[in-house]
Amino acid sequence: MTDEAAPTTLHNKWTLWYDNPRLAPPGTDWHEQLKNLGTFQTPEEFWSIFNNIQPSSQLALNSNYHLFKAGVQPMWEDPANKEGGKFVLTIPKKDSKTGRTNEWWLYTVLAVIGETMDASGDEVCGCVVSIRKAQDRIALWMKSCDRKACTEIGARWKKCLEVSNKTGLKYQAHKDAAASGSSFKNEIKFEV
Repeated sequence: MTDEAAPTTLHNKWTLWYDNPRLAPPGTDWHEQLKNLGTFQTPEEFWSIFNNIQPSSQLALNSNYHLFKAGVQPMWEDPANKEGGKFVLTIPKKDSKTGRTNEWWLYTVLAVIGETMDASGDEVCGCVVSIRKAQDRIALWMKSCDRKACTEIGARWKKCLEVSNKTGLKYQAHKDAAASGSSFKNEIKFEV
């Protein structure tokens, strides 16, 4: 008889998504481009997915990975996201080429699924890494625009990534993004 330990269960289930709008036929709705790469609730399930996808640095231009709580769609209009916003970390390509994007994406993902940044476990909805021509971006999506709660989480994220104090994490509201139709060209609500 063997004593096998039960797997550790994460507090929430999470789903990893991928999209690349450049590969979609013209006229395809954005949500139809999303590819579900898997849902997990244990560290073992997470690593079985994460270790079998391309590192973010090897994704095609304009590609994105989205990691969200299971049941939450990675879009502004989702009920869990619509009143919230996101912190955005911009990574210049010179830093991305040194592996910084991969490193910060992994640290962000581990902090999100381990719920180390959000004391309530309810404020963080997910995170996104976006590969672009001039820079890469990592965004931490929140359920609200509550300045106090979001600022505390942003400060924890910044500490987790060990980014310079000169590096600002800028917070943008999803309502502004939905109104403008742009993910990143919106008013900065506050900065950490």
